[in-house]
Amino acid sequence: MTSIRRIRTALPDDSARLKVCMESAYITYQQRLDGIRLPPMDADYSSEIENYPTWVVESDGDILGGLIMEFDEERALIANIAVDPRFQGQGIGGELMKFAEAKAREKNYTELQLATHVLLHENISLYRHLGWREIAREDNRVMMRKII
Repeated sequence: MTSIRRIRTALPDDSARLKVCMESAYITYQQRLDGIRLPPMDADYSSEIENYPTWVVESDGDILGGLIMEFDEERALIANIAVDPRFQGQGIGGELMKFAEAKAREKNYTELQLATHVLLHENISLYRHLGWREIAREDNRVMMRKII
């Protein structure tokens, strides 16, 4: 179990460590996806931090997970959420999901949306367990929504 952890706004200096965290989280699916690299694996996290609301879960100088959101006139969106596999199973993903819901509510949104890959069955199951509903499928993407 990790010691004290906190969710904080990502800083430009976090970009390299956030990239390692995200790539580690997504690489576990690469064999299942026939070697296809999901977009978060190749994102420019310096740009993400600069242009989108981004948070990290930090403990003892390690980045354990990350959350990137988008807010526009119509919707609040979880653009990317992941936990480093070394720290999965400790409730960090659930904390990030609750944090995302709180951020959306603070901005007066009544629903939150996300998209995941159709082959990430465990993610789809987890989101359903957390109260998310599938609203559409496009190619290999499953779009989901949660009323908050």
